[in-house]
Amino acid sequence: MMRTRPLKVALLGCGVVGSEVARIMTTHADDLAARIGAPVELVGVAVRRPSKVREGIDPALITTDATALVKRGDIDVVIEVIGGIEPARALITTAFEHGASVVSANKALLAEDGAALHAAAGKYGRDLYYEAAVAGAIPLVRPLRESLAGDKVNRVLGIVNGTTNFILDRMDTSGAGYSEALDEATALGYAEADPTADVEGFDAAAKAAILAGIAFHTRVGIGDVHREGITEVTAADMASARRMGCTVKLLAICERAADGQSVTARVHPAMIPLSHPLASVREAYNAVFVEAEAAGQLMFYGPGAGGSPTASAVLGDLVAVCRNKLNEATGPGESAYTRLPVSPMGDVVTRYHISLDVADKPGVLAQVATVFAEQGVSIDTVRQQSRNSGSGDEVAIEQGGAGRRTGGGDASLVVVTHRALDAALSATVEALRKLDTVHGVASIMRVEGE
Repeated sequence: MMRTRPLKVALLGCGVVGSEVARIMTTHADDLAARIGAPVELVGVAVRRPSKVREGIDPALITTDATALVKRGDIDVVIEVIGGIEPARALITTAFEHGASVVSANKALLAEDGAALHAAAGKYGRDLYYEAAVAGAIPLVRPLRESLAGDKVNRVLGIVNGTTNFILDRMDTSGAGYSEALDEATALGYAEADPTADVEGFDAAAKAAILAGIAFHTRVGIGDVHREGITEVTAADMASARRMGCTVKLLAICERAADGQSVTARVHPAMIPLSHPLASVREAYNAVFVEAEAAGQLMFYGPGAGGSPTASAVLGDLVAVCRNKLNEATGPGESAYTRLPVSPMGDVVTRYHISLDVADKPGVLAQVATVFAEQGVSIDTVRQQSRNSGSGDEVAIEQGGAGRRTGGGDASLVVVTHRALDAALSATVEALRKLDTVHGVASIMRVEGE
């Protein structure tokens, strides 16, 4: 039977996402009521600029006093889409105190202070849902938190930022440089006027922290995530990747250690084979690859941002929270029972693709190979090309041995390693910089997904 008294909803923020949430709540009111078992009523919308015209929203609902709105005491659910740390954190906590559950899309806040927010929700017996905080419309949080709750997730590997994926895709397919591709992303509305959060990896790192915490039932904060952006990726890196049968993606990688006693979380650009499912993710789309012990390999794909996709995830959470309200229950809260430590980046086992500018003379390759051997890093392949001749040779090196080229000018040397500790690989690069015959380290990129 349909409950006649509506569930009251307050909306904090009415930008691209918030306005779409309000629109769908109005236009799909009957469908939402049927799915929930009671009507939902939007009773207040907190904004910063009340004079702005907001089509389809009753002006009487608009307020600039968000604190008073969440303190009303008759609000069932607060939807927070204002972003940032404050005042969002204080408003969410206040909402819990005054009887409301919360649906949020705030990845930065959840990555920084998720444990405290979950604790506050638990203290007051409220729900905290945040599907929209990680991958837009892609159902990911709920499958990890609920569908795979009986399984053991070992790895989460994904493209979780559409802006950077668009830029790297353009660099790969058109041969454009980074700046040119960024300009195109900005013109099309994929990149903000200040793209720092996206291109420097902060957005993806926040999402990685949330995903790692859920997947491994442990607490992972934004400070635990190793982060590198895409600003140093060049057209030459893209060309090298193509020669290896790879492409370059900004990846969020969350892994359980082989012994199960720790986890790692990292965000950085990496070369992945064209045969990997993530290699085919184009434009501004997101995709996340999950590896679980019983379920095997799962992939989640779709639009990871934008008003309508994000609003879809918010409203999915709204339905779930409202159903819980009617049943006088709460959904799953934080699951951090494992309390696993987060290991530093140096403990990660990975591969490197290193491009060096070297002197083109006898013995250089032997010196380079010796540095790798001294650090205990095995070399897979080497490609050396003279800048004068334009020719390139690829040779295999084993046990620290070396191929050799002769010539009079500078050369480009590309080395791809076997898997090793990131700390050892990093130490190798630093040792290479000290060689007189190495004029510079042109680029360093990890190789993943094999």
